[in-house]
Amino acid sequence: MSTAADVNATAGLRAMPAERMAAGSTAPRSGLEDFEALYNANFDVVTAYFARRCAEPQVVADLTSETFVRAAGSFGGFDPSRGSARAWLFGIAGHAFARHCEHVADGRDAAARLAGYRALDELEMEELAGRIDAERAGRELIERCSQLPDLERAAVELVDVSGLTPKEAATALGVSRVVLRKRLSRARARLRKEHHDHE
Repeated sequence: MSTAADVNATAGLRAMPAERMAAGSTAPRSGLEDFEALYNANFDVVTAYFARRCAEPQVVADLTSETFVRAAGSFGGFDPSRGSARAWLFGIAGHAFARHCEHVADGRDAAARLAGYRALDELEMEELAGRIDAERAGRELIERCSQLPDLERAAVELVDVSGLTPKEAATALGVSRVVLRKRLSRARARLRKEHHDHE
């Protein structure tokens, strides 16, 4: 679990200047600059991923923060030959959400679980509540997918809602592209049939 200092440090990355990430920059980048670029490029999609799953702004913020803190801690071991950084990051987000669900299912006290996290101020709460509301359509799609097998549901969400490529989604889910494409096709066909049956 992250500490308040980790959360604050990660939140501070969001505000870092991005001049060095300008197109055409030929200067070599440090690991911090690479992580900063990853953070800036993916903060919104990771937040949206959690906003589709959680109705509480504090939980969305905490899970987003936990994902980036864990990513920062293991960024040195990221291997781009195994897949895109976005796919790797969504894999971390998936594990963070699974751990959160286990804690909730185990009945662990939420106050004790989140004791190390920074409380959101009113403006942050309003912004995250807006993001949660904006993800309503995504949540509805996920609910429609609830009867699908886990892999099919995850494939639809990562590709059709989060915008990952099938290759990135396959990497995030730890399956081959062929398996991902078959499951995605099967899920889409089931959803179309269900939609047609309800008309």
